[in-house]
Amino acid sequence: MQYKIIIKEKAEKNLYKLPWIIQKKLVLLVKDLKEKGPIQSNWPNFSKLSNTEYHCHFGYSWVACWENELNSIKIEVYYVGSREKAPY
Repeated sequence: MQYKIIIKEKAEKNLYKLPWIIQKKLVLLVKDLKEKGPIQSNWPNFSKLSNTEYHCHFGYSWVACWENELNSIKIEVYYVGSREKAPY
């Protein structure tokens, strides 16, 4: 089963401000989310923030956050950016 990935508008705006290597890592994460779903334990510092929210690190300073409602194939990436400004 493939998941449907949506990158929220705010995350997309932040994406273009990030270093190129971080943008490339997000592309890889989106590919993994699409193929394997919201549980991405192979990514650095992956953790479950709540019953529906998750995050992982793209290095020391950069993170991505996403959510997936239970029994849904839709995953929304709602934040990509610095760890210090992350909404969790």
